[in-house]
Amino acid sequence: MRLLFAGTPEVALPSLARLLGGEHEVVAVLTRPDAPAGRGRRLVPSPVRQAAESAGVAVLTPATLRDAAVRSDLEALDLDLGVLVAYGGLVPADLLDLPRHGWVNLHFSVLPAWRGAAPVQHALLHGDEVTGATTFRLKAGPVDTGPVYGTLTETVRPRDTSGDLLGRLADAGAGLLATTVDGIAAGALAPQPQGEDGVSLAPRLTADDARVRWDHPAIAVDRRVRACTPSPGAWTTDPAGERLKVGPVRPRSDAEPLAPGAVSVGRHEVLVGTATVPVELGAVAPAGRRMMPAADWARGARLTPDTRLGGGEPQADA
Repeated sequence: MRLLFAGTPEVALPSLARLLGGEHEVVAVLTRPDAPAGRGRRLVPSPVRQAAESAGVAVLTPATLRDAAVRSDLEALDLDLGVLVAYGGLVPADLLDLPRHGWVNLHFSVLPAWRGAAPVQHALLHGDEVTGATTFRLKAGPVDTGPVYGTLTETVRPRDTSGDLLGRLADAGAGLLATTVDGIAAGALAPQPQGEDGVSLAPRLTADDARVRWDHPAIAVDRRVRACTPSPGAWTTDPAGERLKVGPVRPRSDAEPLAPGAVSVGRHEVLVGTATVPVELGAVAPAGRRMMPAADWARGARLTPDTRLGGGEPQADA
């Protein structure tokens, strides 16, 4: 089959590599336009664009898929199937039936659970023990509601961050996607409607979602930080009200209780109080600086016994 691959971030690379190495022809790649990055804010091509160009595959980077020129470009490719993995934009209804077999999307949850832009983050935030991936056919209407081709499951490990879990799902999902594409090509795979039980939504997490609530139980603090690592990045405020990035923490049921947000600095550890037991900070990043061990930050910050984290509004973005 003649495939169009649509994807943008690094998480889409295992699927692109799997399809490029398969029996079907990836005739072009659709990805988001180059975006500013780094301190200099220079334009940087997406990971998918870089991989496609290295493989000698034609790349399309339209600012919007609603441009009439996009339809003309896709029609000229004589497509059998569109394949979508973390593209970062919606496929308009008028393009859904352009490929002969429509579009197949690899989504990182077991649908109908966690429909939306941040399924892995929400699975961790809500303490799911099992998640997975789904291939489904795109259809007009609410996102991630199309009929399902196949699923796989993945156990959530106790210390998983969203980056850890998404990495495993990207690798496993590439195999599921390749099998789905083969089944569609052979005419042996028909998508089945999603059930209505277990529907949950996973909207993109905002900066406010990533703010650590020290007055919540330690288990909730732990889940929030891991869910927001690496993106959008968990944070709190230091005693001066400056934003302080927070890496994964560890609940410490063996430690003496502390008031929510209160800090206890030991020789090799920094504990922060929650609504239940304290948590041990791993790495933190003061405003404008890189991540460092929490103990190093605490020594330089010259914290006092009455120090509280999260007590004020941030004065600047991280």
